[in-house]
Amino acid sequence: MRITNKMMTNNMLYNINGNKNSLSTLEQQYTTGLKIQRPSEDPIVAVRALKLRTNLSELNQYYEKNIPDAMAWMDVTESALKVVNSILTEVHTYCVQGSSDTLTAEDRNSIVKNLTELKQQVYQEGDTNYAGRYVFTGYKTNTSLIFDEAQATEKYQITEKLGSEKIDIIKKAKNECTLEQYNPEDPASVDLSEKPNMINVYRMRLAYGTLDAPEDGGMIRVRFPQVDDDGEVTYDEFNDGSIVSMLSSDENAYEPEEGTVHYLSDTGELVMAADVYEEWRHMENIEVTYEKTKFSKNDLKPEHYFDCTVTDLTDDTKEPVVYTKSSQEIAYEVNFNQKLVINTQGSDAIQHDIGRTIDEVLNAVNDVIAVEEKIAEIDKMLKDKNITADQESKLKEMKELMETELTLKTEVMQDTFGGALTKIEKQQDVVNVAVADLGSRYVRLKLTESRLGDEQTDFEDLLSSNEDVDMVDTIIKYQSMQSIYNASLSAAAKSVQTTLLDFL
Repeated sequence: MRITNKMMTNNMLYNINGNKNSLSTLEQQYTTGLKIQRPSEDPIVAVRALKLRTNLSELNQYYEKNIPDAMAWMDVTESALKVVNSILTEVHTYCVQGSSDTLTAEDRNSIVKNLTELKQQVYQEGDTNYAGRYVFTGYKTNTSLIFDEAQATEKYQITEKLGSEKIDIIKKAKNECTLEQYNPEDPASVDLSEKPNMINVYRMRLAYGTLDAPEDGGMIRVRFPQVDDDGEVTYDEFNDGSIVSMLSSDENAYEPEEGTVHYLSDTGELVMAADVYEEWRHMENIEVTYEKTKFSKNDLKPEHYFDCTVTDLTDDTKEPVVYTKSSQEIAYEVNFNQKLVINTQGSDAIQHDIGRTIDEVLNAVNDVIAVEEKIAEIDKMLKDKNITADQESKLKEMKELMETELTLKTEVMQDTFGGALTKIEKQQDVVNVAVADLGSRYVRLKLTESRLGDEQTDFEDLLSSNEDVDMVDTIIKYQSMQSIYNASLSAAAKSVQTTLLDFL
């Protein structure tokens, strides 16, 4: 085969260009640190890089944003629940002190002040927020759990779902002796025939006090839901005519007649006769619907706890707003196809029974203080040297009745403190369960974070091995190719020095 100069020149240029391209490729790898500069250079590497980068981007979203945000939310929630638990512990301590019969009037006043402050604080914790979002209000993160101010511009129709376990048997002292009964002009006319005595009361305490009485435009309804085999709910309704609206200060408010129930709107209690109690205590489900307009500061908002309908009293054109109580779990996506609930609803931790129990204790203590004040007033009157023998005799008789009343109300107070101990312990159990549930979810989140941290490292290593060059190997290849390229130039220069013209 005849080899011409033209062929040699072409082969030379081809080889030089190939070496130059290889040198250029290595130079780009050397300067960029990447295996390829465009997908066409290696489609397999390009496709794998796209997949790895997408996965790493999602992983970074979970690991660097979602999980830290979820942890911060849960940390804030746990901190608030622990404060609530510590407050309940303090309330429990005061109840233990109050159940003692050695307390002085100053001791009881101190307990009243402390319990009042603790009640305010426990509900303030319900308004804990994270980055402007309330953590205990489910989906309604822009709505507080409590009323920040007293309000009476909206009427709430509340349906409270209760059970027979909510029925209490409590003691009440009746037939009080009051200073208004005393007539100094005619002491003999003072009727003291009714002696203070103790009665047992069957009552169901609702979530709120100061309710709208039927005679003031409110309503009260008691129903018993039953679920049949097909899952349909039917209702047996307690006879409306058997529910009598009263105030706790009315005579016989706590002694309903047979077959009746007293609805005490001022205290939010349903007081039932003994036969009604025997019927209701076997009911698994009891629904009580009532209305409330006046709310105090720090009262829990009903829409977070019950089915309710809210009517705006300032604008008749507005349609009532209906709230249905449901589970409102806020779930964060913390991994590929994995979600974790981060919130704890107020209804699962901070309940009405806390404030209602404290209120009952305060009322019982105030009742004892009031009787002591009456006795002190009688003692003042007895020290008056101008009183007659008849007046003195009647005052002593009244004092004796008041001392009996004091004994009874002290017993009621101690029983109330004792009952509060049990109720507060139950509330602490509720809070502890909420903390434990939150803690178990937090542990899962920490495990997920640890695993994602390892996955992030693995994906970064895979991405690096797929895209990045081995710099040591690249430098060696680059220097080798540079030598090859220079050698090809040198060989070409020597090969084309002699031509046919040199022999003519």
